[in-house]
Amino acid sequence: MDGARKKGDWADRGGRVPAHEQVYRKLRALILFGEIAPGEAVTIQGLTGRLDAGMTPVREAIRRLISEGALQFQGNRRVIVPQLMDANISEIIYARQWLESHLALRATQRATPGDHRRLTLMDDAVDRAITQGNLRNYLEMNYRFHAGIYDLAEAPILAEIADGLWLRFGPSLRVMIGRVGTQNQPDKHKAVLDCMRTGDAEGAARAIREDMLQGMEQVRRIFSDAGADH
Repeated sequence: MDGARKKGDWADRGGRVPAHEQVYRKLRALILFGEIAPGEAVTIQGLTGRLDAGMTPVREAIRRLISEGALQFQGNRRVIVPQLMDANISEIIYARQWLESHLALRATQRATPGDHRRLTLMDDAVDRAITQGNLRNYLEMNYRFHAGIYDLAEAPILAEIADGLWLRFGPSLRVMIGRVGTQNQPDKHKAVLDCMRTGDAEGAARAIREDMLQGMEQVRRIFSDAGADH
């Protein structure tokens, strides 16, 4: 599962991913993990160099990501990652409360011992990133943990919506963690895993909701404070 997991099982018969899809996935990952900061303007020409790609696939990737709400066109061949406002954060929290809970509940009902082991390995990687202060790895492995639960839920439409929300708040999540540090991130993953192992679907739903709320409320505080400073 990568930064563009369901955007496509686009591999051809030889197992290769088409060049345009590779460019899209690279750009999506840059946004998802906050390597293009909220409000940062980038040029199409600059992205061709950064992605080592031609103009046509870069333009196509930008077009797709604009349609997903991950980028905004600024004119003069520039695009930006939108900055979240407090109202946007409230909407995301409202949507994620139900989505994360429901997907965790469904995942718990379907998960096998092998699935539990895979999620535990992902959470171990999150812990290592926290200990090492490795921001990029923390963001990626935290995302992969949640996305792993989405996949187990076997609810592809809901999973796609939940995954799309990460593109909206992922860049802001990086800003927040960059300010407070990985060591200060509350971790409810182990509570989720404990509930999944015992088949406590309602407990897993509560734990993942609490995990999400703690992180999103930190994002809200950081951006509210930033707005108050201006």
